[in-house]
Amino acid sequence: MGTGALAGYADWPAYLAGASVLSPADPRRRALAEVLGVRVAPARDVRVERTWTAAGVQGRELTWWLGFGPRTRAFLLTPVGAHGPLPGVLTLHAHGGVRSTGAEQLVDTGHAPSPSAARMRARCYAGRTLANDLARDGFAVLAPDAFSWASRAFDLSSPPAVLARLGEALDALHRERGETLSPDERFDELSSLHEYGLAKAAGALGTSFAGAVATDDLAAAGVLAGLPEVDASRLGVVGFSGGGGRALFTAALDDRFAVTAIAGMMATSASLVPDYLETHSWLLHSPGLAARFDLPDIAALGQRVLVQYGARDELFPREGMTDADTRLRALLGSRYTGAWHDAPHEFTAAMQDEARGFLRSALAV
Repeated sequence: MGTGALAGYADWPAYLAGASVLSPADPRRRALAEVLGVRVAPARDVRVERTWTAAGVQGRELTWWLGFGPRTRAFLLTPVGAHGPLPGVLTLHAHGGVRSTGAEQLVDTGHAPSPSAARMRARCYAGRTLANDLARDGFAVLAPDAFSWASRAFDLSSPPAVLARLGEALDALHRERGETLSPDERFDELSSLHEYGLAKAAGALGTSFAGAVATDDLAAAGVLAGLPEVDASRLGVVGFSGGGGRALFTAALDDRFAVTAIAGMMATSASLVPDYLETHSWLLHSPGLAARFDLPDIAALGQRVLVQYGARDELFPREGMTDADTRLRALLGSRYTGAWHDAPHEFTAAMQDEARGFLRSALAV
């Protein structure tokens, strides 16, 4: 196993050196893949690790390997008793500064949720499990862990010196406050700090943090499209916050997705600099991206797009969201739906219901 900033991913540099950069036929998609450094990484050795049935949903826990790092865990959900190919939805979890949980944020796995997943559901998803709701709606739903989250996390048990010192400083602060963190909570804090070094390493290796996440997400898209129970001509992708950013890039890079639903993750790029730089991760601020693409222009690479805005979203300036909404209406016309909700940065029950209805209508469920 590797050490330092890439512990658990010692094979990543060699993989990047040998893997092809994604090259879609559309020149705009190809330019986006190039600026992000997205690689072609098909899933290998896909396995079914366990199955369960509960509340009208048939669940399967899958794993696969991308040729570097640990195996990816994902959850595949389908309606009990479903027959014939189903429309497929790739459901992408949020960032939230919480890497101890990934896809489990969105999925009732048949087991009691981890404390991290339970907290994220309460904080971001109105206590719901969106993937299960979508499966009951009639979709085949795939929810994967993202690059650097949960099953795809880096090994931070022996962090490099700078990260270790920052972790010790945080430990001292918590002691001073009389706070006791669980191992998962401490990992979440450390991994948030690690993202800066990880983004630096990605750039040095010819990719970006967002490009690495997109590489993983496109591999999951390939798994979904290739399942015998999925109608690959009817695919959608949905996500909130960091998951919305992931949905944004996935649909922009892969033209198999007929529908995109983005919640709590849209504004003009210029509106985020400088005052909103610290409120977002490297997923949204890839070096060189804003010089080539405004965020609404990336969304406009999708075929049919829903963007949900929270009028009280503290992570985005109202003017930047409004300008993005106006820009998308001009670019996509009737293929765009912009929906405003009186909500903070949260995927509320009403927003989830709206997104599910949009997917059902667009994919003819």
